[in-house]
Amino acid sequence: MTIINATNARKKFYKLIEEVRETHEPVYITGKKGNVVVLSDEDYRSMQETLYLVSVPTMREKIIEGLNTPLEECLEDSDGE
Repeated sequence: MTIINATNARKKFYKLIEEVRETHEPVYITGKKGNVVVLSDEDYRSMQETLYLVSVPTMREKIIEGLNTPLEECLEDSDGE
């Protein structure tokens, strides 16, 4: 986790963008009036999707059930049976 103040973040803004994009680690930028977190677009979208899925009633339970289902039970026979 990187924590940096706003002045230093401004000085190396493009380097921070690349660092976040490559490492998928957020950067915390502190300022006098509050703080922000910089995330990669990919990580942000992933978080949004996860929040959406867990907001759907019973979706969490269905996902856990699916994760606990053996792969053999998920596959169809090649002849369609």
